[in-house]
Amino acid sequence: MHSDYLKRILTARVYDVAQETPLELAPRLSERLNNQVLLKREDMQSVFSFKLRGAYNKIAQLTPESLAQGVIAASAGNHAQGVALGASRLGSRAIIVMPTTTPDVKVQAVKARGGEVVLYGETFDDAYAYARQLEVEKNLTFIHPFDDPDVIAGQGTIAMEILRQYQQPIDAIFVAIGGGGLISGIAAYVKRLRPEIKIIGVEPVDADAMSQSLKAGHRVKLSEVGLFADGVAVRQVGEETFRLCQTYVDDIILVGTDDICAAIKDVFEDTRSILEPAGALAIAGMKAYVEREQMHNRTLIAVACGANMNFDRLQFVAERAELGERREAIFAVTIPEQPGSLRKFCNCLGKRNLTEFNYRIADEKEAHIFVGVQIKNREDAQKLTETFAEHDLIAMDLTDDELTKMHLRHMVGGRSPLAHDELLYRFEFPERPGALMKFVESMSHTWNISLFHYRNNGSDYGRIVVGMQVPPQEMQKWQDFLDTLGYRYWDENQNPAYKLFLG
Repeated sequence: MHSDYLKRILTARVYDVAQETPLELAPRLSERLNNQVLLKREDMQSVFSFKLRGAYNKIAQLTPESLAQGVIAASAGNHAQGVALGASRLGSRAIIVMPTTTPDVKVQAVKARGGEVVLYGETFDDAYAYARQLEVEKNLTFIHPFDDPDVIAGQGTIAMEILRQYQQPIDAIFVAIGGGGLISGIAAYVKRLRPEIKIIGVEPVDADAMSQSLKAGHRVKLSEVGLFADGVAVRQVGEETFRLCQTYVDDIILVGTDDICAAIKDVFEDTRSILEPAGALAIAGMKAYVEREQMHNRTLIAVACGANMNFDRLQFVAERAELGERREAIFAVTIPEQPGSLRKFCNCLGKRNLTEFNYRIADEKEAHIFVGVQIKNREDAQKLTETFAEHDLIAMDLTDDELTKMHLRHMVGGRSPLAHDELLYRFEFPERPGALMKFVESMSHTWNISLFHYRNNGSDYGRIVVGMQVPPQEMQKWQDFLDTLGYRYWDENQNPAYKLFLG
């Protein structure tokens, strides 16, 4: 299929709506990583994403009869805008089915580009199934977001531009993976012409459908996916994209939320542009790959694939970027409740800057300190842990603990003698009217909430931590509640930070 995709990409129709985006040097990031880093700026497209390439190429291949009937797609993001714009340019009707939970700003963006929006269901799967139903009922053509040769070929024109724009040796190209359309098109073209270039895919650790599928040797459907990088939150990759990735992709790197936030900041510092989480995924993966492989003086390209960022998310991104960049560490330190202990603790910190400091007496013998510290790197955090131990202070590094980062550091509390039979759980739910009420109403009226923390992250989903007093004899009823609620959850009862500060 090499020659097939080479021809498809070379003859793809994308430039009626897409522009050839710049391939730009990222000087600050290059210096920090000791490699030459180039960014392919797909965030500069008119819809702020690469998605219009594949969508338009697919629509442009349709017969006049099919164009007259119209097209349909299911999407809550960038694909929706690409389909709407492409269909409008070609004089075709476009119906976009979006989940009812889609933020209004995205709905209006699709309408502004000529799309007819149908809101249906609470999830993408619901919207997708309904779009397929309307496809048959109204005799429309379905425009798949990734699992279609014409869509893949449209995305592959990015690789054509890269190899034309940079004709010197390239060591690796890093590409975000959702359903696999973008990396499939890029890999098929690059491996045909420059097979020595490594193609490295990047996925979030909680949305790694392609990574799991390649390891299993068949397509794996995830039971749930993380929603932070919503542009790549795909439960199952495509059949054709899986086949192409099996053939051409050299490696896949997984990164966490903090790493993605740090990458958003890196790109901002070099370009003054703000990528969306999925758009910064390739940069985060490139940084992790450089660290893992100890690479120096190489030429690395990362596709900055989207910039449809929700402005309200920026506070969360800024907070987590410091953790992702390993510039901040969070510790829980237990000190003896006696004169001179706090001075000993401060001496251990030395001249490091604090980002926060919370002190809470525990009992007559000891006190607990929750502290954020600016560090140079992870080795610096390890060194600080060892310093605490040398001075007989018990310290836990909580930098990678999600309960701590998302909730505990924003809470004021302590132990309560009233909180008997307390269970602690974290939940994640779609940020929509009534979601919290559904949660509360689903609980047994015999249970008491002993702790509750919610914080709006400016995104399409909410995160809460709940302390619930459940009598031992009702544990099965509690488990039934968890099983039927339909929200992602995490049991935090054994979390050491909870035991120290709230348990």
